[in-house]
Amino acid sequence: MSDQTLHDRAEAVRRFNRFYTRHIGVLHEHLLASEFSLTEVRILYELAHRPALSTSDLCRELNLDAGYVSRVVSGFEKKGLVAKTRSAEDARVGQLELTEAGRAAFAPLDDASRNEIIAVLKQLPEPAQQQLIDAMNDIQNLLGDKTPAGYVLRDPVPGDMGLVVANQAVVYAREYGWNAEYEALVAEIVAKFIRDFDRGRERCWIAEKDGKMVGSVFVVRQDETTAKLRLLYVDAGARGLGIGHRLVDECLRFAKQAGYTRMMLWTNSVLVEARRIYEKAGFQLIEEEKHRSFGKDLVGQVWARDLS
Repeated sequence: MSDQTLHDRAEAVRRFNRFYTRHIGVLHEHLLASEFSLTEVRILYELAHRPALSTSDLCRELNLDAGYVSRVVSGFEKKGLVAKTRSAEDARVGQLELTEAGRAAFAPLDDASRNEIIAVLKQLPEPAQQQLIDAMNDIQNLLGDKTPAGYVLRDPVPGDMGLVVANQAVVYAREYGWNAEYEALVAEIVAKFIRDFDRGRERCWIAEKDGKMVGSVFVVRQDETTAKLRLLYVDAGARGLGIGHRLVDECLRFAKQAGYTRMMLWTNSVLVEARRIYEKAGFQLIEEEKHRSFGKDLVGQVWARDLS
């Protein structure tokens, strides 16, 4: 390859950098009107979407100075936005989590940023939207981006519901030994969602990573005041990215906006990680009952929380 060819390609990259910097600067202008700097918002974003990060993790993932990150985190702690706990694996490591107040402070910034991106995407026809996303994924992959949180949440498209049924059946058969009764139950729930879909009061999110479905969740109408969270799952290979927490947060946000005052869900005691997500999101166990289902002796649980 000639020096001139490399020179021309370098100039092409620089042109793209200038274009993208201008474009992303416009999208970030609204953040400057908040009480947080752009870097502070980046830190809040990581804490909102990836559980149990340490200060060292933030420095490494965001390429920031350790002293600066420590000062920002201390400021968040004083404001009650962040809580620090000790790692169960290593008591010397402090793990950071957003408090309820921290999530409340971050939510409008997250919503505003997402809505601005949606407005940009809406200017493109749907095939061009996907072409843009594919091109961004190509850039990340070619430049060796190892950021693990590279997933998106989206609405379902034709074919997704069949995959939800298949993926759930495979996950629970492999991890818990559940038989085809569970696949039948999931198929019934999904079919009812499609047939009786109430656009204003029901919703499904698909979690997608590298073009593959890796999780999903549903909100359905239980009654006029109560929403029901159903069929939360995340593929084993995509766990640890905060997808489960994010899916539950989206369910709660939607349910509040839809006018529900309460949300409930049914799960089983063996689903330990899912129960931890529900508990962290403010759900409380209100009922337990032993039952024989899916080829196993289980303990069913009903969890609920107020949305006011």
